[in-house]
Formats: sequence, structure tokens, C-alpha cells
Amino acid sequence: MDKAHTWQVVRQQRLAVADLLDGLTAEQWESRSLCTEWRIRDVAAHVLLVAEPPAPGSLFADMVRSRGDFHRVNTLAARRRAQRSPQQLVAGLREHAGSRQVPVVSSYRNVLFDVLVHAQDIAVPLGLDLPMPPQAAAAGATRVWTMGWPFWAKRRLRDVRLTATDVEWSVGSGADVHGPIRAILLLLTGRTTTATAMLHGDGVAHLAGSRG
Repeated sequence: MDKAHTWQVVRQQRLAVADLLDGLTAEQWESRSLCTEWRIRDVAAHVLLVAEPPAPGSLFADMVRSRGDFHRVNTLAARRRAQRSPQQLVAGLREHAGSRQVPVVSSYRNVLFDVLVHAQDIAVPLGLDLPMPPQAAAAGATRVWTMGWPFWAKRRLRDVRLTATDVEWSVGSGADVHGPIRAILLLLTGRTTTATAMLHGDGVAHLAGSRG
């Protein structure tokens, strides 16, 4: 996928997330996402944070409070943005869907897999279907497989060969694991339990120990 197509998919996914969120109940907004420490509300706020970043001073303060811990910085920023009302979060996602902002020490390729995965973090635990474009998911999976930190997918999954069944994509060596690229991308980013339910092959038994 080229850069222009990538940003087009990012925009589409942000709008799809906004549409999904717009129909949620108050209880659903407060329920747990696939990100174990984040509510649906927090994930929505994070997706918006990428499109509409916080002020540099706010980010610096979070880095100091977190002592440079990337995950903690993310959580602090998301929870602060999550204090906005559901209506404000949805409106923000729609308003900034076309944003091409890229977080510090990141790239547009990271923005792509980030929105694809977090969209599922919202949809899956709610039992809702939010399609993931296979070609975009394959591009995201390739990025995660090759990037190392923070997922270390290549190291975690060194004993299996991953093959997508809905797009031409395969990596690794070892016991066979195959299934939709959506499931593989979730696996690569640490959503192992959710992904395993959609995957098949002799290597699936190896996946229980593949969490980061």
C-alpha cells in the first residue's frame, strides 16, 4: 500500500469507529476493551489522540509523570482525553478523520495498524462486526512483524509459520497457523486469546505462550 492509500484507509476506519461508537449505550462506553487496562471510552480517546494530538506541554508532563514509560504515557493521555463526553469523542473522530498527524517517533505505517487494531479492540468485546480491509491488514501485519518493539512479534512467534487465508501473506517458519489476516494482526499485536479463536493449524497450540 502506498502512502496515499494508507491515509485513505485510516480515514475510513476512523469514520467507521465513530459510526460504531455513536450507537453505544452508556454502559457499553464504560465496558472493557481488548486492551486489558482500557475501557471502550479510553480506546476511543486514544484513536482520537492520534488524529488530534495533545499539546506538547501536556505530552511532556505525562512523560515526566511516567518516567519515560511509553505505555504509561499512552494511558495517561488516553484517560485524560476520555473525560470528554461520548458525543464529543464521536464528533472529534469525525472532524479529524482525515488528519495526517503522526505521533513522535512513529510513522504513517504505525498509524495504520494502530487504528485497525484499536477498532477491533472496541468492536470485538461488544460483539459487533467492524470489517478490517484485508490488504490494509496485511500491510499492518508486515509492519508489526518487522518492527520489533513494542510487540516483538517475530521473537514471540518464532516457532510458527503464519499464513493468511484471505490475502497473500505469510511469514515465519515452524508449525502451521492459518486464518484471516485480521486474526493474524491481532495475534501479532498481543491479542492472543481473541486471535486464537479465529485461527487453525498445528501451531495454534503454541500460541498460548506467545503473549508479549
